Amino acid sequence: MNLKLEDTLLWIVGVLLLLFCSLDVWYYLRVVVVLVRAWFLSPVFDITAEQTASGRVVLHDVDLCHMNNARYLRECDFARFSLYTRNGVFKALRALGATMVVGASTIRYRRPLCVGEAFEIRSRIITWDEKSFYLEQRFVSRKDGMVSAVMFCKQNVLRSSPDKILQYLCKRKVEVPEFPEDLQHWINFISASSKALRGESQLDDKKNE
Repeated sequence: MNLKLEDTLLWIVGVLLLLFCSLDVWYYLRVVVVLVRAWFLSPVFDITAEQTASGRVVLHDVDLCHMNNARYLRECDFARFSLYTRNGVFKALRALGATMVVGASTIRYRRPLCVGEAFEIRSRIITWDEKSFYLEQRFVSRKDGMVSAVMFCKQNVLRSSPDKILQYLCKRKVEVPEFPEDLQHWINFISASSKALRGESQLDDKKNE
């Protein structure tokens, strides 16, 4: 009996080790927690309304006593999951058989978030075009209200469009908000970068002929 118990425990430990070695288990556990929590919060019917997610810098987030640069992007992921759950975008995606991927993002760091510091991520959909939603996400220190970092994110919609998602949610055509000047500059940069990379690809193809 004891041998069977030991074998079972060893098998469980082996499976857990395999999972933790091959997958970012904590990421997926956090996703589940974020989605469940957002599901029980009140829905947000204004698609462009700002939503707030709270957090705190813990030891595994840091290098040199402040939040690691990559952790900001990870926290933005979780904040977007909550945003899309509460405003119904995830529901619309499932109904339309669509999905979304990040097409581009840029983040500007203004002041470090230090160990133990509480912060808020304020996320909102700014506007959209025929293929993508454009979001702003701000990290705001709860200590003094300072915006520690700000990110733009281009969220590409696959197998559908932002317009169809909004028509599904609002049961009518929704007017596209204006593009702020700073966002338009960023979009122009993305377009110029894509054009340059396509040109490089064509040159490489010609060289290989």
